[in-house]
Amino acid sequence: MSEKRDHYEVLSVTRTCTKIEIDRAYRKLAIKYHPDSSKAEDAVERFKEASEAYDVLGDAEKRARYDQYGHAGMDGGAQFNDVEDIFEAFGEMFGGGMFGDLFGGRSRGGGRRRTRRGADVRCNITLTLDEAAKGVAKEVSYRRNVPCDTCDGDGAAPGSEPITCNTCGGRGQVIQSAGILRVQTACPHCGGAGKQISQPCGDCRGSGLQTERAELTVEIPAGIDDGMRVRVQGEGEASPDGGPPGDCYCFITVKPHELFRREGESLILKIPISYTQAALGAEIEVPTLDGPEPLRIDPGTQNGDVFTLVGKGVVNPRGGGPGDLLVQVFIEVPKKVSAEQEELLRKLAELDSESLLPHRKTFLEKVTTLFG
Repeated sequence: MSEKRDHYEVLSVTRTCTKIEIDRAYRKLAIKYHPDSSKAEDAVERFKEASEAYDVLGDAEKRARYDQYGHAGMDGGAQFNDVEDIFEAFGEMFGGGMFGDLFGGRSRGGGRRRTRRGADVRCNITLTLDEAAKGVAKEVSYRRNVPCDTCDGDGAAPGSEPITCNTCGGRGQVIQSAGILRVQTACPHCGGAGKQISQPCGDCRGSGLQTERAELTVEIPAGIDDGMRVRVQGEGEASPDGGPPGDCYCFITVKPHELFRREGESLILKIPISYTQAALGAEIEVPTLDGPEPLRIDPGTQNGDVFTLVGKGVVNPRGGGPGDLLVQVFIEVPKKVSAEQEELLRKLAELDSESLLPHRKTFLEKVTTLFG
């Protein structure tokens, strides 16, 4: 096998085959030349050859490049140094059912098995808008499974040792037949561990795990929003068979703010102004998350106009500068006025009737045209 064969020839598929046909062809060869079940002298090489072909043809971009340039276009492609690399790359495509344990890690007894990752855990964190915008360190506590202190996580009572499984002889795997197909699966008696516990630990009842309350300080990044989550790697539950621990996912809830409403990186603030401020203009102070800021209201400001304070919004937690604060004004009309105010307003009303404003003039012209 010194000369590299055509990938399509290796998988015994045509150049017009579909992705489904490629997957099916690779599964067939992977089962045929699986190193733990095949007796062929060149099983490992055939297994690696089929996997390298699948790495190229199973990826649309790589396949197009291979179709155009052949092996010369695959410089830097996947090179599987050993079978473990293949299990790591493609084991998940066989997950579940009869093929669920075809690929995996090594058991203590030397057989091949899947080492399971510990379960993830969830905790909830509630923040104020100010905490979410600026970032904060939060203390969280939750319950999780960890290795049992009494038996050091192996499930056996102190003074006893796990014994070799009689069913699989310590390999953790058994060969099962389904018609003409022979596949290797996890031993049903030891669960793929290759060992059985003769005297279970009294504290964990043979599970190798015990429950503890974990307390963590979680760093919440600035700009996080409601519904997002923070992952704390390796702080989940312990693996039941020596694999890596799971993760802790902190789900974020941001409490509504009394003044601000958030939309992405922007903050929206609705603020009331008086009729005179809108008509004559004014210098006012508006609240921001960093304290009060001056804002100039232009003369002739209309109800609903929006003013922008650049950079006074919220940063994007994935990077980038802060958003803006959008200040929307609405003109507040007093429900009661004093006698002096009423007198002044009536004088103003008389002046208004003498000089129509553009919108009112246009409206009256439309009414006149409509009703003659």
